[in-house]
Amino acid sequence: MNETTQLTLYDKHFFRRERRSVPEARRFVGRVLAELGGTARSDDVLLCVSELATNALEHGVPPGRGFQLRVFAARDLLRIEVHDSGPGRPRKAGGGGPALEEGGRGLVLVAALADDWGVGERDPGKVVWCEFAGEERRAPVPGVAQGSGAVSPEGPRAFGLRGC
Repeated sequence: MNETTQLTLYDKHFFRRERRSVPEARRFVGRVLAELGGTARSDDVLLCVSELATNALEHGVPPGRGFQLRVFAARDLLRIEVHDSGPGRPRKAGGGGPALEEGGRGLVLVAALADDWGVGERDPGKVVWCEFAGEERRAPVPGVAQGSGAVSPEGPRAFGLRGC
């Protein structure tokens, strides 16, 4: 995250340690994205939400607990955080092979889709986060022609975040 970007907590929600919490988390963030004016990267954001929520349920949330999902917004940056009280730190699987056949792809996908991601400490537990920069902040991708993406009728916008 750029030092000059001021992120504001836009919304947060607590989810129980239940399988249905993953689609509920996705719907929650989808609603937030719609309120913020949307983004051409909504599918990427929602896939990352699914992966982070799934990781929290499978690896981070102790029985009888849950996780909190927080959405931070600035004019040109969106940050998703998943807070859980479980021990340990997630690691991005490397290499491939048998380790990725049954799982382990979550953080690989997050790393590929988000502009940045990481893990922070909290007591107890951890926070796993990912960030999505608006179009004006994104670095050019080697081998991809600039301006090849869809542009809204209003012209190029970051996220169209109101009131930030």
